[in-house]
Amino acid sequence: MNKQRVEKLIRSLLIEIGENPDREGLCGTPQRVTESWNFLSSGYRSNLEEIVRGAVFKSDSNNMILCKDIEVYSICEHHMLPFFGTCTIGYISKVKIVGVSKLARMVNHFSRRLQLQERLTTDIAKAVMRLVDADGAGVVINAKHMCMTMRGVEKQHSSMTTSSVLGSFHSDPSTRTEFLTLATKC
Repeated sequence: MNKQRVEKLIRSLLIEIGENPDREGLCGTPQRVTESWNFLSSGYRSNLEEIVRGAVFKSDSNNMILCKDIEVYSICEHHMLPFFGTCTIGYISKVKIVGVSKLARMVNHFSRRLQLQERLTTDIAKAVMRLVDADGAGVVINAKHMCMTMRGVEKQHSSMTTSSVLGSFHSDPSTRTEFLTLATKC
């Protein structure tokens, strides 16, 4: 990311919306916004294999493994406004499991870029399937979208839930039901 160019763009944006980028409250804003976007878009520059390297382990377990309430923050690609909520990841191992913190890091990898919640959900599920060669995987995300709450229809209490089920989570109705029941249980 060319930080100097982004700072100039933010400065121009401030002028375009009728602000003075040199006033006291906005001095330094182009630099701060640039640093924010550098962080919020870091998923474009991270490498998933490097993130999980060394944390995939052999296991005899073939039980369902679930990690719930992983915080997720992303930016809607339609309005470039935040959406945020929780993510639940489940999978059934054949012979490999992944360190639990790596599941949260996978969420960050895919969410720190312009996204659609639907795609984010599927991207995470596909990555889990591939990285641990799972028998099945599922992801549920429940999120609030600022494009729904602070503009547009302004529905403050709305949220969106998406799920992606792959492998045995898709083909076996009882496995899918078990996952979705566990994923949505408080």
